[in-house]
Amino acid sequence: MSKPAAQGSAVTDNIMVRERADVGSYDDIVAAAVRTTGMTDFGGSAHEEGLRVLVEDLASPEAGLTPRGNYFQRSEVKSALVGVLLTEAAFARYPAYASVPIQRPIFLMGLPRTGTTALHRYLHADPATQGLEMWLTQYPQPRPPRETWDDDPVFAMMQKAFTAHHVESPEFMGIHYMDATTVEECWRLLRQTGKSNSYEALANLPRYSQWLQSQSWVDAYERHRRNLQLVGLNDQGKRWILKNPSHMTALDALMTVYPDALVVYTHRDPVTCIASSCSLSAETTAGHSSTYVGGVIGHTQLSLWSRAFHAFHDARTRYPAEQFADVAFSDLRSDPLGVTRGIYEQFGLDWSPSVEAAISALDAEAKHGSAAPKHDYRLKDYGLSEAQVREAFDR
Repeated sequence: MSKPAAQGSAVTDNIMVRERADVGSYDDIVAAAVRTTGMTDFGGSAHEEGLRVLVEDLASPEAGLTPRGNYFQRSEVKSALVGVLLTEAAFARYPAYASVPIQRPIFLMGLPRTGTTALHRYLHADPATQGLEMWLTQYPQPRPPRETWDDDPVFAMMQKAFTAHHVESPEFMGIHYMDATTVEECWRLLRQTGKSNSYEALANLPRYSQWLQSQSWVDAYERHRRNLQLVGLNDQGKRWILKNPSHMTALDALMTVYPDALVVYTHRDPVTCIASSCSLSAETTAGHSSTYVGGVIGHTQLSLWSRAFHAFHDARTRYPAEQFADVAFSDLRSDPLGVTRGIYEQFGLDWSPSVEAAISALDAEAKHGSAAPKHDYRLKDYGLSEAQVREAFDR
């Protein structure tokens, strides 16, 4: 996850450190989003309850945020509100979006660190598909032609921030490489209704977590769909390729809104998944909190993802088996081309020489280029044992 652009900062050892004394109130952050955009129409109040609970939790002793954490978390909430404002304006500006069809979208889901990022990028390499590029997940709009992106001030700002982030946090980029152009997870669309377990993955938020577990996510997926229609307005006919581990949490809501969805579920040993997920959260939030460290990260991650795992498997049996494909992480690592082709065959999609060539080229770049993964982690660093993890995922 990227670190936001400066908004009140100090310089230490030539690295920009962004800090705030507190997160601020929800109303204060709303006012900041309005000032940033010059817009006031949030399209209703669907987002308000969840984000209010979230901001109150972020200000609590349990969250234990540092000045740097205050800045980061406030920026994430503000970004969600800015996203709501900008998409409401775009909905009004481009009314034709409402008639854009979305047919048989592919959703990738599975525990974090099961290969969904790599598989997402392989499937997206097909020229007949589309995904959510990072900059459009934050600020949705009809996708402009690629050759115009560098001239877009929002894109340029985000790309500059990622370049700085690569220098400031090289360890993070080795765990999960991203920039403004990469296809990314779609939780930023879900958070426009205040519903996203991304917040739980980056802070100790017991009250927000409890609130989220009691909510229906149907409205979140309805807005998610509207955003896809908006972003894809200029690319109608291309199949959507989407991914997010949190889709496991709300499979019933997803299938209510996307009844013809195709689901690819990735498998890996949960012991490895939880250790790796804890490491990613720790690296993302380094220096952000006095409480969200070590064993607290471990136990909150274990609770979050074991709940999602069981929710997915409980719900999956209610839908046609032919809408689901299963992928083992080990198979994806050893034969990405074969795994990708197998998904095409299972879902009756068109596999052509051009698709194979595009995916093969991406595979070569992923293994040797700037996005090549480098990641070390240990379960015990987060107060967990293998037995605890296996028990939590035992069905």
